[in-house]
Amino acid sequence: MADNSSQGSQSKFWNPVFIISLAISLAITLWAVVFNENFSMISNEILNFLEVNFGWLYLLSVLAFVFFSIAIAASKYGKVKLGPDDSKPEYSTISWFAMLFGCGMGIGLIFWGLSEPICHFAAPMAGIDPGTDAAAMFAMRSTFMDWGFHAWAIFCVMGLGLAYVGFRKNKPQLVSSVLEPLIGEKNAKGWLGKLVDILAIFATVCGIVTSLGLGTMQISAGLEHMTGGAIPNTLVTMIIIVVVISVVYIGTAVIGIDKGIQTVGNINLVLAVALVVLCFILGPSVDQLNNLVGGMGAYFQNFFQDSLLLSAYGDNGWSLGWRVFYWAWWIAWAPFVGMFIARISRGRTIREFVAGVMLVPSIVAIIWCAVLGSMGLSLWSNGVFSLEKLTELSATPEVALFETFAQYPLGIIISIIAIVLVCTFFITSANSGTFALSMLSSNGDQNPSKTKMMFWGLVQSALAIGMLMAGGLKPLQTMSVGSAFPFMFVLIAVMFAIPKALASEGAQKGADADNIVELPTQAPPE
Repeated sequence: MADNSSQGSQSKFWNPVFIISLAISLAITLWAVVFNENFSMISNEILNFLEVNFGWLYLLSVLAFVFFSIAIAASKYGKVKLGPDDSKPEYSTISWFAMLFGCGMGIGLIFWGLSEPICHFAAPMAGIDPGTDAAAMFAMRSTFMDWGFHAWAIFCVMGLGLAYVGFRKNKPQLVSSVLEPLIGEKNAKGWLGKLVDILAIFATVCGIVTSLGLGTMQISAGLEHMTGGAIPNTLVTMIIIVVVISVVYIGTAVIGIDKGIQTVGNINLVLAVALVVLCFILGPSVDQLNNLVGGMGAYFQNFFQDSLLLSAYGDNGWSLGWRVFYWAWWIAWAPFVGMFIARISRGRTIREFVAGVMLVPSIVAIIWCAVLGSMGLSLWSNGVFSLEKLTELSATPEVALFETFAQYPLGIIISIIAIVLVCTFFITSANSGTFALSMLSSNGDQNPSKTKMMFWGLVQSALAIGMLMAGGLKPLQTMSVGSAFPFMFVLIAVMFAIPKALASEGAQKGADADNIVELPTQAPPE
């Protein structure tokens, strides 16, 4: 009996989805490290092909996700609970928000929250002159768009589908399960479903590694800047950073959500609030408020135009390099973030889920970018930084944060908080990603084995090191865009599968109600 049990456990661990996904991830790592020049060349060709030929599809799809999320929350299905009708949320609203925000875009906001407005100001889209008032307004509205409702709508669609099938329908929390209303139970459990789950894992690995690479580059640059070069910003330093933090994030993932990930998520929230408050108090407060209000006005005024920002004959370089890349990046993150926020959202209604996932983090991200982004732009306005200096910083976003903070009072304190926050966001993203990958490769098991979590944690670290050795940010960006393309079609299918499943549930309840036989209420005759 013991032998049979052991063999069954081994079979569950080494299932086809896990084996194929692992093989693809390791093959990419080997390719990137051993043949990095060939990898970079082919990656660039893939990136250019997808952006030029399918940029329009990325833009249309993501706008559709925004409409869908709002519509499903406002519909009669908004009151449906993600779980039994009497279920209650497992986590407090504050802890829930801290965890979903930390796993969703923590490192990215640190990396780009200050740097992206500088980039758009120094090199805006065609037709806008750099270093002008128009460029400043464009910088803020574009940054708000990249980190606002569109991004979280992508996560919302995936997370809602996974939470519904997992907690309401008691099915394995897999992407293939979400598509069952469209492709049928047989296909969902067959090789078509396995292919979808493999795509989800591959997109997840690429999305996580992109973020880990960004975080590692920023930690390394920050340490060099704060130590005056005593800790050099080199590949060796980056590898050491990945190894050290890997020990922490694998450990917290193995401990579990309640003890590990939730604790780190709460720490993230405290540090993030402290950083924003300090930057507001010590920074150009009036400029920050003006950019927040004016930028939001421009964001909403140009919402549809900026959502579909392409020209048939004009220069689309900015749109393809920024907007399409961001949408692809978020799509690559969708299975991972969706899986994790689904896991922590049991007991909430669909309306609560959409409001919490799509609305609150978007508002926080907009405030974050307004506060930090204004610090760089105000240095140009006050003559501290020239336009040439901002252009130089835009080429090295991992350094821009610390060079900007250095120009303000207590800049070293703000920089230390920023580095610690990058580390904790690094941990949150990686350990929640490890948890999600383990669930996806364990047939949706909500409590995957610790061995598998350690396995995926090591794979993520190895792949991050491989990508950094292959050339840094560019290959990471390319991987993200490439992995997101096939998964975009999966997300579109999910958008149709959710209403169909909800309608089917309503029809079934109606049929059950019609079949109820009412018992007589009068007493039988004597």
